[in-house]
Amino acid sequence: MSNMFQQFQLFKQNPMQWLASKGMDVPQNIANNPDAIAQYLMNTGKLTQQQYNQAAQMANQFRGQFKGR
Repeated sequence: MSNMFQQFQLFKQNPMQWLASKGMDVPQNIANNPDAIAQYLMNTGKLTQQQYNQAAQMANQFRGQFKGR
């Protein structure tokens, strides 16, 4: 779990660099649009719908854990 938290922290610091380090380069023209990034990654086969759903679920769990802190 600590590795996942570390990865999340790295992602928060620089999402584009984190994605590139995972082999998921994203065009600069969509760099500020999370929905477009997700769609691009799915369209290029770098992200599945299941992976997207899992990431969204984890993000919601993180939000719930850190609310009120």
